[in-house]
Amino acid sequence: QVQLVESGGGLVQAGGSLRLSCAASGRSFSSYAMGWFRQAAPKEREFVAHIAWSSGSTSYADSVKGRFTISRDNAKNTVYLQMNSLKPEDTAVYYCYNIVDGMRYWGKGTLVTVSS
Repeated sequence: QVQLVESGGGLVQAGGSLRLSCAASGRSFSSYAMGWFRQAAPKEREFVAHIAWSSGSTSYADSVKGRFTISRDNAKNTVYLQMNSLKPEDTAVYYCYNIVDGMRYWGKGTLVTVSS
């Protein structure tokens, strides 16, 4: 089993920044990749960013390219999402995921609210 705990969400004004963290524990030592999705009611959950654990290669949704940066700390089994130039449309619950042995595990989410 893998446990994921997100933190760093909150309320920020448009144009501001936040840094999300996601700490993995359990079988996370064999991680293949980690990343973030987000969901703003009533929309479906959408992909935000992804990072391969061994190579560090990254990918982003077009809507966040140039504004968000995903990074990892292998020693801490933690992934980060630095979010800059936030917009009201970035308001959502952000979910961390971890892919281990072909299975995707999810955190419980952290709420990000961007006021205009």
